[in-house]
Formats: sequence, structure tokens, C-alpha cells
Amino acid sequence: MPNPRGSFGQGEKYVQANRKDFGYGDLRDILAGIDAVEKKVPVDDHRLGLTGWSYGGFMSMFAPTQTQRFRAVVAGAGISNWQSYYGQNLIDQWMPPFFGATVYDDPAVYAKSSAINFIKQVKTPMLIVVGDRDAECPAPQSFEMWHALRAQGVPTSLVV
Repeated sequence: MPNPRGSFGQGEKYVQANRKDFGYGDLRDILAGIDAVEKKVPVDDHRLGLTGWSYGGFMSMFAPTQTQRFRAVVAGAGISNWQSYYGQNLIDQWMPPFFGATVYDDPAVYAKSSAINFIKQVKTPMLIVVGDRDAECPAPQSFEMWHALRAQGVPTSLVV
């Protein structure tokens, strides 16, 4: 369980390290954590899975758009599209400081980290789980990812 940039436990600078860079540096940290474990213990790299919830759910949706390393993914209460998420959630006050602007002022910075914009690269089977009344990670985010995966012929299931 790597502790990627943006997480707590290593100081404020570390917490702020993924501003305007959601997904990219975080994924490098997760993959580096896996590499470090593989150097110490026998891990079958052809059987790696990924799971996460909330921001981890976002990472679980985003990662297979950037790498084919994982053989299966479980995304819980994830965020597939930061642009639409901005208008769907009830906690958007945190977003402008982390993205550097509102979605209305700089939609490109939100698009850059949206898994849905890279959906054509996904081949990894994915189980998507979400609560139907989740106000922080609204169900439409999961519906959008599930629908896009199905449209691309990627094996997927959705549990609400």
C-alpha cells in the first residue's frame, strides 16, 4: 500500500505535491512502490491488481489509462471526469486550490487528469462499486466510466 504524493504522513510539502498534477506523479509513486516490493519479495507481476476508494477510486480509474501493468482493477467511489465532477459533488471548495482555478476558468487542467479522456487506452478489466447517494464521489462518475468501458469492449461490471 504505497503512500503517494498528496497523501498525509510526510509533511505539508508532500501533501501539496500533486497540485495541478492529479494522477501522474501519484501513479509514478504507486508504481515505484510496487517495484520496491518486487525487488524484496517474489511477486508475480503478471497478476497485479489495483483497488482504491474515493481518491483511490480515481487513481484506480486513471491508472489503466496510463499503464497496462495491472491485470484487474476495482474502483470504489471513483472520479472518472474532473470536469463534470466539479458540478456534481457537494464539496467542490477544495478543488480550485488543488487545480489552480475553477473548472470554468481552466477546464484544461481538469481535463488533463480525467480518466475518461484517455478511455481508448484501457484494456484492463474493471469492477466499479459506488453508493447511490454518495455526495462526495457521485454515482454518475462511476456510471460514466462503466459506460465508456463497455463502449470500448473492456470487461466491466458495475455495483451500485
